[in-house]
Amino acid sequence: MLRQSKASPLLSLPGAVAAEAPDEGVAAHYGDLFREQRALAGGSGFVDLSHRGVVTVTGPDRLSWLHLLITQHVSALPPGQATEALILSANGHIEHALYLVDDGATTWAHVEPGTEGDLIAYLESMKFFYQVEVADRTADLAVVHLPAGSIAEVPDGVTVRETPHGRDLFLPRAGLADFAAAHGPAAGVLAYEALRVEAHRPRVGRETDHRTIPHELGWLGTAVHLQKGCYRGQETVARVHNLGKPPRRLVFLHLDGSEVTLPGHGAPVRLASDGPEGRQLGFVTTSARHYELGPVALALVKRNVPLDAPLRVGEGTAASQEVVVEP
Repeated sequence: MLRQSKASPLLSLPGAVAAEAPDEGVAAHYGDLFREQRALAGGSGFVDLSHRGVVTVTGPDRLSWLHLLITQHVSALPPGQATEALILSANGHIEHALYLVDDGATTWAHVEPGTEGDLIAYLESMKFFYQVEVADRTADLAVVHLPAGSIAEVPDGVTVRETPHGRDLFLPRAGLADFAAAHGPAAGVLAYEALRVEAHRPRVGRETDHRTIPHELGWLGTAVHLQKGCYRGQETVARVHNLGKPPRRLVFLHLDGSEVTLPGHGAPVRLASDGPEGRQLGFVTTSARHYELGPVALALVKRNVPLDAPLRVGEGTAASQEVVVEP
């Protein structure tokens, strides 16, 4: 059930249509999906991501302690430098993705909606003698995304996580409506997701299942530091990187534009030549309607699927693939 503290006041804006799982609590769109995408691609507007969890870590040991727990090298993370990191299981499977920035006194992270409780429970269990304090700030802070190229002014005192894809603001939740009035137009999460798919950026819970390892999604390049050890699951990361290939790989799919319905999360991917009863070789993770590319998707498929093979998705949607992770 959606926690009341995470329901966005921006759902009352004209044209707002509520998003479905896993993005309940914010708007899917505000009446014009493609206009919203074009605005974001052009560097204007903002996206309400206030349903995402917000976690902070304070204390003099925060960076050296986090360095021991996550896949990224953060022991000397400079203030203001954004990074992302994973928390893995003992077997190297992805459990959490943290989108981080440190301001010199506090490490800020936003995470997938509804996962902050499990994340904090794990972090608390690993505190031991370290001087750190972990806090769930979801109830009082809202994540807002400004696209790359935006010239919108950030309110004083707001922590910013700046990346090539735009700026994530940790905005006081009480100021969300005023921010929207000053920095519109708002764009929904469907527009944000379409641009994420175009950029081949994975998301925990969409591109992952219970056995996904970072190599399969291309996360080695952005969220995993291969020259550091001392974190749970590091043995699997090193072994697959040095001695083998991951069993699956992320691909970008161009879908048949004549289909009315997009294939849903989990829709099977098969070789077109095998027909509708052919062996399943993967599944759709996220699909979207892109304002320029048309229907597109990310999918996780077996590593040995031929790169030039025509594919069949779901009930019969034709698809061709672009390489995201090399086989």
